[in-house]
Amino acid sequence: MADLTLVSHHLCPYVQRAAVALREKGVAFERLDVDLAGKPAWFQAISPLGKVPLLKVARPGRGDVVLFESAVICEFIEETQGGAPLHPADPIARAEHRAWIEFASAILNDISAFYTAPDPAPFEVKRTALAAKFERLERALADGPFFAGERFSLVDAAFGPAFRYFDVFDAIADFRILMDKPKIAAWRQALSSRPSVQSAVAQDYPARLRRFLEAQSSHLRLFIEAAIPGRLRQT
Repeated sequence: MADLTLVSHHLCPYVQRAAVALREKGVAFERLDVDLAGKPAWFQAISPLGKVPLLKVARPGRGDVVLFESAVICEFIEETQGGAPLHPADPIARAEHRAWIEFASAILNDISAFYTAPDPAPFEVKRTALAAKFERLERALADGPFFAGERFSLVDAAFGPAFRYFDVFDAIADFRILMDKPKIAAWRQALSSRPSVQSAVAQDYPARLRRFLEAQSSHLRLFIEAAIPGRLRQT
């Protein structure tokens, strides 16, 4: 198989999906981080949407191909690499899994709106929306440890990065988004213990995410200030 380069950003959850899938398949790849606040010319030239992830596929003698969009990249990994399947064999179950991956993307959109909400009202709207989505997800989960049972899937790869936000949120305040959801709690723990999920980010990821959240002009910042009195006001 051709050499693979994952073009990345250290905080992007969609990059993490691709990194998890590659590691689950046991595929060697190079990871190349870019600064999205100052996108280099070479990146802009190969990224149609100006976003990460990109997967650069080197094909000796035939030229390189650059794939974009995390869902496409993960499907490519599933279709071209060996290892345990990350999709169900049954077409209906496979379609259901793809739909739940889209649901994970909707949750990530709500998470972004949650931590960037400027005022209490939109903050509460997104907090409530997230709690409702996770309640629906609680009802859809199998007996675990993963989304559909014993086998790790691309749905798990999609949700691992979403739960990672809550590791940082939980250190700020109790927002009651995941409260009273025992299946979610068990799934979250199983994903956090999975080596492919752990290695999808650098060790300094929590600190980087915390600094990113502190830099937002958002309602969440008030909770951060309350958790660390005086620290942000002095900066």
